[in-house]
Amino acid sequence: MDPNANPHANPQAVPPALRPADEPALDYRSAFEFAPVAVALSRDRCIVDCNLRMLAMFGAQRDDLVGHTFERLYPTRAEFDRTGRRILAELRVAGDGEYSDERVMRRVRDGRLFWCHVSGHAFDRAHPHAACIWSFEDISHRRQDCVDLTPREREIGALLVEGLTSKLTAKRLGLSPRTVEIYRSRLMRKHGVDTATGLVRKLMS
Repeated sequence: MDPNANPHANPQAVPPALRPADEPALDYRSAFEFAPVAVALSRDRCIVDCNLRMLAMFGAQRDDLVGHTFERLYPTRAEFDRTGRRILAELRVAGDGEYSDERVMRRVRDGRLFWCHVSGHAFDRAHPHAACIWSFEDISHRRQDCVDLTPREREIGALLVEGLTSKLTAKRLGLSPRTVEIYRSRLMRKHGVDTATGLVRKLMS
């Protein structure tokens, strides 16, 4: 061993007994619990663990979420099912096992709806729902249109905000481009705009 070498250049190579007494040990459980972003772990769409920020965001106690499927965080069972199919289809073709979208979710205790940005990683790309880690961000400060829209309008609106064309939105949701155009026209009427650009601005406001 080189007596002039810095023993802290590679912390993994430093025996525990030689590490400074004030060097904190890594506590991954605490890092998970107190992470500044809402995080959940799931198996087959069932929540197996979540952190404190997740509980606060959804107005829940741990028993409200752990051991239950994500269905209770969706406005309807149909949206839960449709989103599950969409996630499955996209993760099967994603090269990195990553997924993200913006969707309306429901707080557990008061049932209030809010817009949420969701990102996930599948550990097994061959079986995307088998084991995943998810993060959730409340974006209701810039998306406040969830109450007066139907579930399908919310889905289509979220994809339009992402910049998808009607054709790509239709492919993502398993619909015909014509159906997406009909829903887009409804959204434009509801928001009082007459252009797609104006609609996106309204949806993002």
